[in-house]
Amino acid sequence: MMNQLLTLLACTGVATASYANNLNYRSPSHNHPGLGVSIHKVNKRNAGAAPYPASQLNFTHGVASGDPYPDSVILWTRCAPMFDDVRSNSTVTGYVPLYNPVPIYGAANDTGPPSTAPICLTYKVSTDRSLATTADSGTVYTSSDTDYTAKVSNKTTEVELKWVLIPLQVEASGLSPYTEYYYQFSVCGSNNVTSPLGRTKTTPAANDAVTKIALAIFSCSNFPFGFFNAYGNPARKDSVDYVVHLGDYIYEYANGDYGDGSSIGRVSLPDRQIYTLYDYRKRLATYRTDQDLLLSHRQFPWIPVWDDHEVADNTYRDGSSELNNTEASFIQDGGVSVDQRKMNAVRAYFEWMPIRQVDMDDGLRIWRSFSIGSLLDLVILDTRQYDRSITDLYWNTHYINQISNDASRSMMGGRQENWFFNQLVSSKQRGATWRVIGSQTGKLS
Repeated sequence: MMNQLLTLLACTGVATASYANNLNYRSPSHNHPGLGVSIHKVNKRNAGAAPYPASQLNFTHGVASGDPYPDSVILWTRCAPMFDDVRSNSTVTGYVPLYNPVPIYGAANDTGPPSTAPICLTYKVSTDRSLATTADSGTVYTSSDTDYTAKVSNKTTEVELKWVLIPLQVEASGLSPYTEYYYQFSVCGSNNVTSPLGRTKTTPAANDAVTKIALAIFSCSNFPFGFFNAYGNPARKDSVDYVVHLGDYIYEYANGDYGDGSSIGRVSLPDRQIYTLYDYRKRLATYRTDQDLLLSHRQFPWIPVWDDHEVADNTYRDGSSELNNTEASFIQDGGVSVDQRKMNAVRAYFEWMPIRQVDMDDGLRIWRSFSIGSLLDLVILDTRQYDRSITDLYWNTHYINQISNDASRSMMGGRQENWFFNQLVSSKQRGATWRVIGSQTGKLS
């Protein structure tokens, strides 16, 4: 009996560690572990349940990588027993902390109960396409709590495992600078249920003398407007090292409100203005059916940031063009508060995009920087969601013109502005040849 108990405890420890390897159970912020999914509760719910047979599991949306460093990169996939996204409106009911994912512990969703068994995946990273050698490998779990997504990082350490808080994302670490790698996910215990083969690349070390880096810059991709062949061109030509997306990765409208994709089979789902966690998950999943977008994610590491439409049109710190923190807006524009809607959008974006946790401190930081050899520093800003003053919402244009020169107005907020200026100074001091600014707008002042 004692041996059986020890075996059970040992298996529980392995499961907990494998959940923690999936960054999507964690908080979007290192400083706020309470914003993550409680692995203890997920483990308890799944205790003793039979795993899903590999034949019932599907890699539904390919693979992706992102936020490359000289020694690590984020890897992403989604493996699910269903093709639809997990339906949950739980983040828009009750009293919860801002940006809390409110994981699904009960049968509170529209399509039945949550997963009762974890989905176990392994991943392997190699310098050769055949994966004959191993640069990194690991095991990771996912479940309905993260929409069956997985995001892995090879920098998972004993310290990080304490933050039991994140689609399947992992960070492959211990890698070599400016090196091309191949990676693949597999269902545990299966030889034939595997993800597509992905390719990624680390960045040069900060002091490496690099003379040429090719970046593909994208923004404003609206699904019903047409096919995303611009994503596919660099991938087919293999002409870039990294992809930077400056925002509006998705749009929030119902079909016909801003583009009608009916005639070309590109109606964004769900076909309505999106507000809930399920809405944002499903919209991101719809965009990830575009073959050229899938190809770009599979071929290159991405460095993405949001603009306004990842949440809603003309968002700023306290609202958007069609939803503001007033009683009238709450009643007329969806029956959801600004913060609740933003909470849903942020959670889904963090689940589906191959980005790292960032020390947000106040809950919504995505701005960050990358030193790419001695050639350039890439500084990624958030001029929309973080701390932007009220902006033109169409009905207040005259008012915005009147206050346009007010010294207190800001597109980034004081904390991000100070960080931005310090990044420029430190970049010059370290001798980087170029300072490249990733911004959602053409002018910062």
